[in-house]
Amino acid sequence: MGGIRTIQPSQSMFFFCVQATAPFWYGIITGGMTVEKTVSTNRKAYYQYEIDETIEAGLALTGTEIKSIRAGKASLAGAFGRPDHGELWLLNATIAPYDSGNRYNHQPDRPRKLLLHRGQINRLTGLVTQKGFTLVPLRLYLKDGLAKVEMGLARGKKIHDKRRSIAEREVKRDIERTLKTRRLK
Repeated sequence: MGGIRTIQPSQSMFFFCVQATAPFWYGIITGGMTVEKTVSTNRKAYYQYEIDETIEAGLALTGTEIKSIRAGKASLAGAFGRPDHGELWLLNATIAPYDSGNRYNHQPDRPRKLLLHRGQINRLTGLVTQKGFTLVPLRLYLKDGLAKVEMGLARGKKIHDKRRSIAEREVKRDIERTLKTRRLK
């Protein structure tokens, strides 16, 4: 009748669980492995900022927001984090309105609360307000069905730093191109 059954993990069950929606025994069978699906990335953040540290934060969302994120309709372009009254907020992140939503659909650009431990919030707030750091979202992803955002503690790059990163990228492309042509011969 009721209760928890012990299930012996096997390879066939593992592949079944990855393809299906996560049931309550999902973590038991996969051996605690987590499945991440990246929804949106902020590619300009790596170009405009030097990322010193990254931190994973949860998001406080409404029902239509999480449905829209699961559909892949989110953008982090121009978004940033800001401390306010002992909390951290994600501003200017766009989550498109849910297509099947009704009149209670969410506003696309509303501020969203970042869910972190109190010690993390205090440390990040101190760094952002005193040392000239900025909180920049790097990617938005789903981890075991929950929406998470990877925030970067960043410092703005100067123009010459941006030129240096462009030059390094071009050198890396040239090296890869020459290696590729040598492999084909």
